[in-house]
Amino acid sequence: MSTKTTRRPTLGLALLPIVLTLGVLAIQLFYFKDFTPHIPLAFGLAITTALGWLQGHRWPDMEAGALRVVTIGLQSVAILMVVGMIIGTWIAAGTVPYMIHAGLQLLTPAWFLAAGMLLCSVVSVSLGTSWGTTGTVGLALMGIGAGFDIPMYWTAGAVVSGAFFGDKVSPLSDTTNLAPAVTGTNLFDHIRNMMPTTIPAMLIALVAYLIAGYSLIDGRPVDFAKITTISQGIEQHFTLSWVVLLPAVLVLVLAINKMPAIPSLFAGAVAGGVVAIVVQGADLHEVFASMQAGFKLDSGIKDIDSLLNRGGIQSMTWVITLVMIALGFGGALEHTRCLEVIVEALLRRTRRFGSMQAAATGTAIATNLVAGDPYLSIALPGRMFSPAYRGRGYSTLNLSRALEEGGTLVSPLVPWNAGGAIVITALGLGVADGHFENLLYIPLSFACWISPVIGIAYAYLGWFSPKASAAERQRWHDMGEAIQVIEGPAGARLRPAFAAS
Repeated sequence: MSTKTTRRPTLGLALLPIVLTLGVLAIQLFYFKDFTPHIPLAFGLAITTALGWLQGHRWPDMEAGALRVVTIGLQSVAILMVVGMIIGTWIAAGTVPYMIHAGLQLLTPAWFLAAGMLLCSVVSVSLGTSWGTTGTVGLALMGIGAGFDIPMYWTAGAVVSGAFFGDKVSPLSDTTNLAPAVTGTNLFDHIRNMMPTTIPAMLIALVAYLIAGYSLIDGRPVDFAKITTISQGIEQHFTLSWVVLLPAVLVLVLAINKMPAIPSLFAGAVAGGVVAIVVQGADLHEVFASMQAGFKLDSGIKDIDSLLNRGGIQSMTWVITLVMIALGFGGALEHTRCLEVIVEALLRRTRRFGSMQAAATGTAIATNLVAGDPYLSIALPGRMFSPAYRGRGYSTLNLSRALEEGGTLVSPLVPWNAGGAIVITALGLGVADGHFENLLYIPLSFACWISPVIGIAYAYLGWFSPKASAAERQRWHDMGEAIQVIEGPAGARLRPAFAAS
């Protein structure tokens, strides 16, 4: 393993570790009926490094490359831990139970899914975090949906559509800031450029949830006895007043004042602990236990206990370990230049703007699939494709939109991705326990997959696909991003994207 000369993999060899990893993952999921993708992804990491060694890469270098990407993803790991704490303390404080209780009184089953999506959208735009919205308001909506006897996967689909779309257009969101930063565009120009796909996708999803809401209750009487049981159980075990909403108000105020996500959410977790002590009569040890192992309640009412016994850092262990392995796998693929070779092959085959936009969106989706991290799915394709857009005279606003649609929006639809894992864990979908039917939330998260489809269609039709302005070209020049063009059989074509770095 002391060989120092490395070789670029061929396209077939670059694809091989991804194909083999997906094969092992398919065996785990479909043959063994076991939804724990950790080991297949670990084997994928091992396969990638083994092929890298055959190409001349040394183990210490590959290890460093994998760990570098793991380090990049540590922010998402920290957010996962804080979200676990905030779920635990907000239940202990009565914040989440109050939301469930109020929702059961105010909402109607027919309007519930549409209203839930809109509520998650507003909260996510305000807070700038889809994960925090999913674990708090989303969790409360799961309880309300259970009271209305609406299948979990329908409620989860509405929550995901709203939470991740709100995150996508929030100026407070880390991913919304990351996409324009990687592509060299202005944040608010980026948000405005997403409206042509965001608004139609949200309207289509809204109509779909309205139709679904009426269809699910058509001819079926609402079980008011169940709603009454849940409401009375919450009233019996929690003190309900406007005071329990203060932790949520605090997080909202901090977000509006542009405080970073991690300290804002941690402040919300601490505020939840204080309210739990002052209002609910918990002691400090119980608050710490809720932060660490989650809230525990033995009410004797199955629906309430299964809904509220959750949260804590330990509940995120499954997700965190998955994220770490997936990031290592993605780092190994990047270090051994497998991803580089695949993207360059895509760029060589793009002749029109539409195919280039589809390739950028598809690369972000593929990175979500194989690397398991939404941040990497934005940063990696953004760095790879930027020279191609500049060389063809198109605004990189098109690229930043493609990254959000293939990165931010698709991440919750991949169960072994950090986004998908947080959805499954925070909403209590029980997939790891064999409730695979709840994975139906993936096609039912309408807004998340409709938006990329609309974006690609626009690119092929030439709609909402701006060319680079004079100001943007000047900014490229000032940044020193000169683009070299080479002549090929198909006319002027960009040189490989990585050569521009």
